[in-house]
Amino acid sequence: MNKLGQMMYLPLWWVRAVLGRRKPLQSVVFISDRCNLSCKHCNVYNHLAPVDKTFAQIEEELRYCYGLGSRFVDFEGGEPFLWRDGERDVNDLCRLAKSIGFYSCTITTNAQMPFDGSVADSIWVSLDGVGEYHERVRGKGTFARLEKNIASCGCRHLSANMAINSLNCDNVAQTIEYVASNPAFRSISLNFHTPFPGTEDLEVPHDRRVETIDMIISYKKKGYPIMNSVSGLRKMKDNDFVMRCWMTNFIFADGTRSPQCIGYEQGICAKCGFCMAGEESAVMELRPDTILSGLRLRV
Repeated sequence: MNKLGQMMYLPLWWVRAVLGRRKPLQSVVFISDRCNLSCKHCNVYNHLAPVDKTFAQIEEELRYCYGLGSRFVDFEGGEPFLWRDGERDVNDLCRLAKSIGFYSCTITTNAQMPFDGSVADSIWVSLDGVGEYHERVRGKGTFARLEKNIASCGCRHLSANMAINSLNCDNVAQTIEYVASNPAFRSISLNFHTPFPGTEDLEVPHDRRVETIDMIISYKKKGYPIMNSVSGLRKMKDNDFVMRCWMTNFIFADGTRSPQCIGYEQGICAKCGFCMAGEESAVMELRPDTILSGLRLRV
């Protein structure tokens, strides 16, 4: 990673954004909707006719994102480690992204298959609770496989990502403590379920959401390795802030391109649970704790 170039680019990007240049800083590229799970909260997986993009298609999409101004890319699915194009796998996509000029490349995985040897700069593991709480969302046996694969992956920059919903909201504190005590993990990012059509029953009631955020903040202040900033978390209590979701562009498995989260198009921003929305708003306000959290994540 060219850290000098990165440190010069980030403030320049911010100044341009303040002056009205709405260009993304990061991109989320769905390389496939093929998955080995059927998680209850997911609206992406496709077991009937899964789509696997070609290497050439993904290369074109990455160059498009880079041309927009994006410098950080996250490969998602489906399950990214299932992706293949001939002999190529997701590691080849990471190398491609770096050759194009992206500063860092991350992969989000359900950790149901081994991923040792990954060349990604960081890996996000979807962890929706400890033990049975995780399996309420992802199915029987998924937690044991996750533990086995994170223990053997050898990744120095491995973080957990929890989507808090009505099935696991009683287990948030225990999940934070689990991540803190597990040597495989570096940190945890916490989000709330966004009620996309068909998943409304998983939404956490507002009063419970506020209570949970206060609890997360208390753990953060105690020094637990929580990626979210306090400023960003506070914004997510009521979603009463200027959303700057144009900071991340999305390219979905079917090739659809969106300049922001699809929640905007579906009219559910008021119920957004993606805590990155709070972080993006806070960083544009130059909140010191949010900037520090971002630098720890990206630099």
